[in-house]
Amino acid sequence: MAFGGLTNDTGDGDNAEINMIPLIDVMLVLLVIFIITAPLMTHAVKVDLPVAASQPNDVKPETIQLSIKTDGSVYWNAEPVDAAAWQARMEAAAQQTPQPEIHIRADGELAYKNVVKIMADAAQAGLGKLGFVTDPGASVR
Repeated sequence: MAFGGLTNDTGDGDNAEINMIPLIDVMLVLLVIFIITAPLMTHAVKVDLPVAASQPNDVKPETIQLSIKTDGSVYWNAEPVDAAAWQARMEAAAQQTPQPEIHIRADGELAYKNVVKIMADAAQAGLGKLGFVTDPGASVR
């Protein structure tokens, strides 16, 4: 009992290869059909819409500047605050709609753990929009 392979040694005329020509022909016909019908699908129904005189109400979220000095002191919009005060303000800000964005300005010499503490407090309060403010003119060491 012999198993068939890709070679045809017996000469019985059977071909074990797949003929790709009909598949390619079908795909080309489908491609032509899609090319012809695609522009017809973009026509929209003409509707006469009413005209309104109102302006859209774009409410931009408040931006809170949170600055941290090298000694660890924190400033909420240039006003010095302690840990309990910024946590309370973050919880109050999380209740606003839309939520304000917090821009953190940290001194370059500040220990990273102080910045992480502020970020953790903001996340715990429910604030999701945090950003870091840098000075683009300063050279990187």
